[in-house]
Amino acid sequence: MHDKTLTELAAALTAGEFTSRELTEHLLARIERLDGELNSFITVTPEAALAAADAADAARARGEAGPLTGLPVAIKDLFCTQGVLTTAGSKMLANFVSPYDATVVERLKAAGTVSLGKVNLDEFAMGSSNENSAFGAVKNPWDATAVPGGSSGGSAAAVAAGLAPAAMGTDTGGSIRQPAAFCGITGLKPTYGRVSRWGIIAYASSLDQAGPMARSASDCALLLNAIAGHDPKDSTSVARGVPDYTEELGAPLTGLKIGLPVEYFGDGLDPEVETAVREAVRVYESLGATVREVSLPHTHYAIPAYYVIAPAEASSNLSRYDGVRFGHRCQAPSDLIDLYKRSRAEGFGEEVKRRILIGTHTLSEGFFDAYYKKAQQVRRLIRQDFLDAFEEVDVLMGPASPTPAFDLGAKKDPVSMYLQDIYTIAVNLAGIPGISVPAGFVKGRPVGLQILGTHFAEARLLNVAHRFQQATDWHLRRPELAEETT
Repeated sequence: MHDKTLTELAAALTAGEFTSRELTEHLLARIERLDGELNSFITVTPEAALAAADAADAARARGEAGPLTGLPVAIKDLFCTQGVLTTAGSKMLANFVSPYDATVVERLKAAGTVSLGKVNLDEFAMGSSNENSAFGAVKNPWDATAVPGGSSGGSAAAVAAGLAPAAMGTDTGGSIRQPAAFCGITGLKPTYGRVSRWGIIAYASSLDQAGPMARSASDCALLLNAIAGHDPKDSTSVARGVPDYTEELGAPLTGLKIGLPVEYFGDGLDPEVETAVREAVRVYESLGATVREVSLPHTHYAIPAYYVIAPAEASSNLSRYDGVRFGHRCQAPSDLIDLYKRSRAEGFGEEVKRRILIGTHTLSEGFFDAYYKKAQQVRRLIRQDFLDAFEEVDVLMGPASPTPAFDLGAKKDPVSMYLQDIYTIAVNLAGIPGISVPAGFVKGRPVGLQILGTHFAEARLLNVAHRFQQATDWHLRRPELAEETT
């Protein structure tokens, strides 16, 4: 059962091959047996999961089942979940039990899914390796000496290892697409505003976006159908109709115009990753697509602009964690200032502190115009680069990351870690959608092909990804850990 995609599991439940309870029990047993090695889950919720599975089986018996009824998922521990520990991977929230559901969680419950629990992440979604979690690093199922990527590394590892058929992630600068690439699964970052951010613990409010992570593009389409759409509780949610993302999955690609940004194939890209990506592009040519080079001239400004804007917004968002209302509080403070200082010093990890300091500096008097305002102006230029490119081509393609998954502990320098997101960060600055799909291996570690589209082009991206997965079998490969039959 754990080897099936979400789409295959839905068909098997409909055919009565097994019940949702049997499927849930099977996956819970795998989590208990295998996750000690991976550390992908922070909190497992077996009682709630089995109760939801029983409710799904009852709904199916009444003839009231929908496309996702009874299908298990894992939730990144950044989504508030009523009655469940919601930590954001931080000591600051290690004792926080949310009193409400995030909109995404609410919609998944309404669709009949079964939550297996909350999965690990870089603290407050700040990181590219899942080594910044207060609950320990997550291991890559393909190679336990490698990182799974971040910040949604727990989500990616759980899916790749067959502990959950799908998971929810968030993407602020590549945090769905990069771990999906490192773990050999499919991950979709929707257009900014396509999926509600309400109830997601904020990192950078103008960049954060929730999205699905699963084995295949068709799985991601099923999940996006459930979670997309306007939410009046989220002022950044776009009031726009939601299509059925599964309808056009099989549409032919004849005449598709693909652009290859020259900036994505230069210095810093692993030659073997480039070879895998170019071979994937040749598959598209065989399916009827045409390919041309394009330019995104302001790409090299993306990382410096992002690391001004995102820390500035993080500094503002994380100011609420003061030891007063909720979260970690230091012992025996001498006064209010001591309470603030020690609670934040004890509660936040090193990377979070680093970004708060950077953000507070860039927002301070005398530096706001020089840094934050200038970064926002550069952001506008980056967005325009994409819009100009989409006047000429339908989609852009390139690597999701310059290298395959790197070893745990290999990136000691924060800047070298930040450079891992060189191909993903600009997408968040522009607010456009992107998807990473498995496209090969380098020395036994997966490679991801990133496909980008213009705003609200998720249906096209899912179609382009699905047709590639019909023509290749990279997404069907499983790490040895996932091939255990019990």
